[in-house]
Amino acid sequence: VPAGSTENTRFDQNASLQGVSKWYGYIDQPERVPEFMRRAFTMLRSGRPGPVVLGIPNASATYDETQDPYISPKGWRSLPDPVDVKIAADALESSNNPVLFVGEGVLYSEATEELKAFAEKANLPVVTTLKAKGAFPENHPLSVGVRGDHVLKYMNDADLIFAVGASISPGRFGHGIPDATNKKIIQCNIDEYDINRMYPTTHAVIGDAKATLQSLVEELGNGSNEQRDRIEKEIASTTDQAMAQYHEVFTSDAKPINPYRVYGDLMKVLDRNNSFVTHESGNTRDQLSTVYETLIPRGFLGWGNVSSLGFSFPAVTAAKLAHPDRQCVAVIGDAALSYMLGNFEVLTREQIGLTIVHINNGGFSGYGPGFWGEGHDPFTHDVLGPEAINMTAAIKEIGWKTEKVTEPSEVAPALERALAANESNQSAYIEVIASQYPLYGDWAG
Repeated sequence: VPAGSTENTRFDQNASLQGVSKWYGYIDQPERVPEFMRRAFTMLRSGRPGPVVLGIPNASATYDETQDPYISPKGWRSLPDPVDVKIAADALESSNNPVLFVGEGVLYSEATEELKAFAEKANLPVVTTLKAKGAFPENHPLSVGVRGDHVLKYMNDADLIFAVGASISPGRFGHGIPDATNKKIIQCNIDEYDINRMYPTTHAVIGDAKATLQSLVEELGNGSNEQRDRIEKEIASTTDQAMAQYHEVFTSDAKPINPYRVYGDLMKVLDRNNSFVTHESGNTRDQLSTVYETLIPRGFLGWGNVSSLGFSFPAVTAAKLAHPDRQCVAVIGDAALSYMLGNFEVLTREQIGLTIVHINNGGFSGYGPGFWGEGHDPFTHDVLGPEAINMTAAIKEIGWKTEKVTEPSEVAPALERALAANESNQSAYIEVIASQYPLYGDWAG
């Protein structure tokens, strides 16, 4: 037993929480409650977003509120240095092939309107990270997207990467910067934490994303209409060519059902101006993020690297609780289902109406040969097929609206029936008997 511990001490909660939170405070005396609350909400509402945790001892005590009345802090935004803004704007105007690279910081700052104004004034092709998908409307003619051959082309050809609210930290499921030493990198971020982190930053603008974008719009001159027309036509041509292989299977009548038939029908059935869609850690993330056209901020809840299976369930549940009037759908694979089954009953009990679409292709980790290195098997593990376990029947007994779909023509009607059940506060599970189809967009770098 370590010194200072008891025989019942197994876990240092204080030390553990400090490592995963922006700030951790332990209220050791009752009269310090207002002090710690002020500090906690100042940290929560200012600067780089992150979780704030207050620890409270297992004890009973009181304090006199009149001695130190608590007033909740409003939070503060940091403004960029005008000199830095001018340098960034000048670099942008002197570049030949700039790309606007957008990260989740734009969403945290609630700066999507400012982002749109900036992109339109500067005539910039817009690439977003997975977590920022939807920060810029993907039906906009300046939108390039998140991933795929068209995104690779713009990242490769760029002479300037103009990043806003992005860490530019490459991973297996995020963009690196190709040939970074021969490109200029302008990075606009909330603080210095990500500057010069992975790539040499040519110039940095430190400040809140909303304030930074507002300052940039004021500093920039207007681009020409001829330039705008040329850029939009190039984006449309490049994107159409890259996405043709996906669009042609949106209407596939193949059986088992092609997963892209499901994604195509999902975009037709959902009200994409009033809905949330999320995915799982694996194929559904990589396929859905390639093709799902997101129209509103956070309309697509992107997440993950090689991250926690089953997270789509709490993510889509939280979205429904925060916005009960919106349609909420999670698209999952075989591996994730087993991580969330124990929680299905909760939604029945609490009368929370959302939809789980299960792409049942009978396999785990279906990335195709070589994705994880030489000798990688396309599907590392075969799971029990739909005949072995009737998951649709099992989940129905929990109180969900359930359907098993084997015909491509029944995908859209099943989705419509599921969403109708959601309106009556009943959750729905759709099991789609699908093919193993390892096709999705690549990342740059």
